[in-house]
Amino acid sequence: MLTTDVPTREELVRRASELVPVLRKNAAWSEENRRIHDESIEALADAGIFRTRVPLRYGGYESDTRTLVEVASELGRGDGSTSWVASVYTIPTWMASQFPDEVQDEVFSTPDVRICGTLSPSAMATPVDGGIVVNGKWAFISGAHHAHWQEVIAVLVPPEGQPMPVIALVPISELHIVDDWHTSGLKGTGSVSTIAQDLFIPSARVLPLPAVLMGQGASQANAGSAIYRAPLLPVASASSVGTTIGMARAAKETFLERLPDRKITYTGYDSQAQAPITHHQVAEASIKLDQAEFHGNRLATLVDARAAGEGEWTLEERARARADMGAVVRLAKEAVDIFASASGGSSIYSDVPIQRIARDIQAVSLHALMNPNTNAELYGRVLCGQEPNTLYI
Repeated sequence: MLTTDVPTREELVRRASELVPVLRKNAAWSEENRRIHDESIEALADAGIFRTRVPLRYGGYESDTRTLVEVASELGRGDGSTSWVASVYTIPTWMASQFPDEVQDEVFSTPDVRICGTLSPSAMATPVDGGIVVNGKWAFISGAHHAHWQEVIAVLVPPEGQPMPVIALVPISELHIVDDWHTSGLKGTGSVSTIAQDLFIPSARVLPLPAVLMGQGASQANAGSAIYRAPLLPVASASSVGTTIGMARAAKETFLERLPDRKITYTGYDSQAQAPITHHQVAEASIKLDQAEFHGNRLATLVDARAAGEGEWTLEERARARADMGAVVRLAKEAVDIFASASGGSSIYSDVPIQRIARDIQAVSLHALMNPNTNAELYGRVLCGQEPNTLYI
């Protein structure tokens, strides 16, 4: 068993803040090369960012979700793609901690292990002696280039009975990476596709997806740990929102940095800062950012409270967790859009960060699990007394 000094939330947030300059320096390279710069990955590892959801016994921190939100918010100030990948890694890392302890011994034997993953059941699995054989392809695998393992989802078709979605852990070296990440936003995430071809996965590394969705893991060692006692989707929701908040903060910062030297062309304003329209735009966008932070913090507080044993999860709370995530995305995007529209024609040049931030947050808003409209509909459906029409709640 490893031992380590567990940093406080404040310490981890400080470390993340200190990474902002290097992430900003590498952001353009990451976008051009469609993957995170190695220097940024190494900096994240050195700061302990990849340990936030690793169990204590492997040298991890078992950080609460409020810490994840605040750390990702700082990383998002530096580069949305890098923060996205760092945040995405925390979710499959949490999922790996639901597996039997002997599986965790293997996975977490790698220092600062990085686990990418998906929730899409886009592969098929066949039972065989000792495990399953999987064939299929998974898209949008953020951070695959720098990952050691991938968490995959497949539909297991038994000889008798109903098909069932399963979750499994696979060394990334056993999958084929397809370099197909050519996008308008979040380019730096390297969210390529991966393929399994007649891939054998031992039964110890396979769990039923519904059990993991409900936080019913197979780990005895983690059974007493607060952060692993939660349904998956609220955990994933809280793990994701910080990046979006950080991008909105970055948009505000880059706008205000350019403001003193900008005038409004073809008007009498020698400084954009003098114009009443600018005052309204900055105020409106800043208030939306404040509101996004409220929803992100409320979501994290709920997940941490339930993990600490303060009451049981209700269906409405689980739906609200996704609604809060959607609200963060909607409000942060609206804030970024205001700052971007107020940035003038010169902002379309690729060396002006606001254009990249706007494209990145647009990409986030289109993500199937983060889309504001989808999440609002689910919340409203539950509030109206209807059954949720999805397993992902």
